[in-house]
Amino acid sequence: MKSIITIGRQFGCGGKEISKRLSEELGIPFYDKELIEYAATQSGISPEILEQYDEKATNSLLYSLSLNTYSYAGATSLGVPNLPLNDRLFISQSDIIKQLADKGPCIILGRCADYVLKDRNDVLNVFIHCDKDIRTENVAKRLGIPESKAAELVKKTDKRRASYYNYYTHQKWGELKNFDLAINSSLGIEKVVETIKSFYKI
Repeated sequence: MKSIITIGRQFGCGGKEISKRLSEELGIPFYDKELIEYAATQSGISPEILEQYDEKATNSLLYSLSLNTYSYAGATSLGVPNLPLNDRLFISQSDIIKQLADKGPCIILGRCADYVLKDRNDVLNVFIHCDKDIRTENVAKRLGIPESKAAELVKKTDKRRASYYNYYTHQKWGELKNFDLAINSSLGIEKVVETIKSFYKI
C-alpha cells in the first residue's frame, strides 16, 4: 500500500485545501509551511528569512555538486556555507522530507517531494491542475483582488514553481509521467479528495 502522498499543484487550484482535507479524512499528518519551521530549527536561520527563499530556484551552479558530494545531514547543518540560501534550504527540506517519510504515512505539499522520494516504492505522487480562468477567479475571490491582478499572480506563481521544480529535479513541472495521478480540481474539492483517497487505498 502507498503510505506517502506527495502533491504538486498549479496555483489557485485548491491544492492546500485538498491536502488538508485528505489529512483529516485519512488521519495522517500534512506538511507544508511546517517544513520551513523544521529547516529553521535545524539551521538556526529565522523562518521569516527562509520563507523568502521557499520554492524558489537559484542560478547557482554549485547546488548539484553539493547534492552529489555532501550528505543531506551535513548540508542541513550549514556544512556548505558557500551555497546560496535557496540551495541550502532545498537540501535541508529534502532531508526533512525523507525523515518525515521514514516516520510513517503523511502528505507533503510541493517542494519537489515526488523527486526527493523517488527511490521509495510506497509513494503516491499526485498533481492537481485546473483551467487557468477558474484558478484566476479562485485567487481573485480568496485574496480580494481584481481578476486582472489575479491572472498575473497565477502566471507568475506557476512560472516560479515550474522554475523551482525544473531546476532542482531536471524534470518538467507538471509532466504526467512524473505522477501516478493527475486530477482536475474543477470536479470539486469533495470529488477530488474522494478520488485521491480511493486511489490511495487501492
